[in-house]
Amino acid sequence: MSKNYIKVNSLSVSERLLNFVNREAIEGTNLNKKKFWDDFEKAIYKLIPINKSLLQKRRILQLEIDRWHLNNRGKNFNKIHYENFLKKIGYLEKEGKDFKIKTKNLDYEISKVPGPQLVVPINNARYVLNAANARYQSLYDSLYGTDVIESEESANERYDPERGLEVIKFSKKFLDKFFTLKSESWKNIDRIYIEDKNLVLQNYKKKINLKNKNKFVGYRGSKDKPEAIILKNNNLHIEIIINPYAFSAKSDPAGIADIIVEAAITTICDHEDSVASVDADDKVVGYRNWLGLMKGDLKVKFEKKGKLLIRKLNPDRKYILKDGTPSKLHGRALLLNRNTGHLMTNPSILLEDGSEIPEGILDAFITCLCCLHDLKSKKNSKTGSIMIVKPKQHGPDECGFTDLIFEKVEKVLGLEKYTIKCGIMDEERRTTLNLKECIRKLENRVFFINTGFLDRTGDEIHTSMESGPMIKKGDMKQSVWIKAYENNNVDIGLKCGFSGIAQIGKGMYPEPDNMSKMLNEKIVHLNAGANCAWVPSPTAAALHALHYHDVDIFKRHQIIKKRKKINKLDLLDIPTISKPNWSKNEIRNEIANCAQSILGYVVRWIDQGIGCSKVPDINNVGLMEDRATLRISSQHIANWIHHGICDAEQVMKIMKKMAITVDEQNKTDPNYSKMSDNFNNSIAFSAACDLVFKGRIQPSGYTEPLLHQKRLEKKSIKN
Repeated sequence: MSKNYIKVNSLSVSERLLNFVNREAIEGTNLNKKKFWDDFEKAIYKLIPINKSLLQKRRILQLEIDRWHLNNRGKNFNKIHYENFLKKIGYLEKEGKDFKIKTKNLDYEISKVPGPQLVVPINNARYVLNAANARYQSLYDSLYGTDVIESEESANERYDPERGLEVIKFSKKFLDKFFTLKSESWKNIDRIYIEDKNLVLQNYKKKINLKNKNKFVGYRGSKDKPEAIILKNNNLHIEIIINPYAFSAKSDPAGIADIIVEAAITTICDHEDSVASVDADDKVVGYRNWLGLMKGDLKVKFEKKGKLLIRKLNPDRKYILKDGTPSKLHGRALLLNRNTGHLMTNPSILLEDGSEIPEGILDAFITCLCCLHDLKSKKNSKTGSIMIVKPKQHGPDECGFTDLIFEKVEKVLGLEKYTIKCGIMDEERRTTLNLKECIRKLENRVFFINTGFLDRTGDEIHTSMESGPMIKKGDMKQSVWIKAYENNNVDIGLKCGFSGIAQIGKGMYPEPDNMSKMLNEKIVHLNAGANCAWVPSPTAAALHALHYHDVDIFKRHQIIKKRKKINKLDLLDIPTISKPNWSKNEIRNEIANCAQSILGYVVRWIDQGIGCSKVPDINNVGLMEDRATLRISSQHIANWIHHGICDAEQVMKIMKKMAITVDEQNKTDPNYSKMSDNFNNSIAFSAACDLVFKGRIQPSGYTEPLLHQKRLEKKSIKN
């Protein structure tokens, strides 16, 4: 852990960060290094007092809400009285007149192409490159390698011919459904070629055309013997790869070797919940990877099956339009950057009084600085925009502050106003209740809103901690406020003119090994109005892409606009249980489930600096975990302790028991340190316990303060 600082005016800047900015990020731009640091210093000292006052407002509002619940405990909950109280203290703000967002220069991928969205930890270069390159994925591989296709030898490493035939059968049905032929099935096609600017398919010399000829876009190779056919449906491209000599084409009469689907349209490169970034060393790793993406030169070397491989960004995909004109498709996902929120500080830069810089402000300046390289080349954003996703904002004032941060960044970097666009994550209660006014504060920048069930639930529990014991974690998905929350987000987005301009998103599918279930279930996000939804892997993106062929999102938006709007009071429905009658076993199982999830995630975060990973649950089902899942589990147990559903002694016994379970689940990991060998000396176990037993007093129920503290402690021992 680097502890060397260099004075830059009144700032003490980590040597590691200073060298990165001066020698890597600024190089190749028109910025003067001294002027950058001078302007940066002036800007942050204007922003920091506002940041502090907004955090203080959070604390004051929470104390007011706690007091109200304590004063009304034992009384029948009256939503109207509660609503009036929230208005009185300024938690609920007055809703203004209707308006439409004014964001300009948004990329085609944001406005016109509904599709899957990946979220990837920025500090893992290999994962980042995989996600960036997930714009186009093999449908054959995605089907063959997952449980979507069933066969007797599905677990065998050897090629299973029966399984391969099922993949082809599935793929041909996909083509028949979305690229329908006139009076024929794709399975009977024995030749494919181009004639008179049209795609011609042949069956025993009988010529067949697409039912909708406009779905044919172009090709690669020659007209008579094309190497690939490019088709488009719902603005999503697919490539039919033709190679009769390929192993996968041996049983295909038309010589189709694969179908490449346009998959991850956008990817969020994450500096927040999916990383463990606690100091300058960590921050620079993430910033350097982001800079490499913006320059287009990020590479990573790794060994696989004894071979040294180099991974880099894919080039654009060249092809010939049906009229003979050369063209190309963007070969990578459009890359967005998720900065950190307003709460945390980071020791990368120390202020004049020795305090740490707010991490969200630091992220805004440095990530946007890196984007200057892309603004010159336009390899990522073709429209010259910088797209920042901003998490964990509480209400309109904080959204207005984000607008101010970006305005200051633009001035320091010499950018045109509103170059920086903003994605609003609707994952905090005060933002949900004031979503329209939050959007209004960023009406010239907003490109994205989404819902995040876990963070939002964590805030729901924490905000209403004093109202009573919460229902079980699994029952939250069926609670009144959840449905209202999900529908309200879409309704407000459509009312503010998002359709065809900005993204309306839905949250993560958590089971990366269960793709069959995802294929059956995740279409609900599209039917709910989402034009992008999160998936856990490139393979999942390829399979989820099939849903976007099935649903015309923009037509769906027109239907949703006509539906009955939610009762706003439903958003205030608190998921408590007045008279819990759970058995001792039910209570024990619920605590164990949460405890195992907490420990499985925290031990990797603290000991190995892994911020997002597939963590086996209590039933050994692998679930994608990050700080959002941690927040809900820790707040849930904290709530039950506070209201006497369980006690601290019982929870500690379960925590120790689950630590043994987690140790066993990780026994094959050579880098793993067991918690159960010495509970008193395990920093990871201590962190997990603090999240539970100190969870009630954490700001907004966030996990970051405790995690950062414990990770720094662990790193100091290692060094």
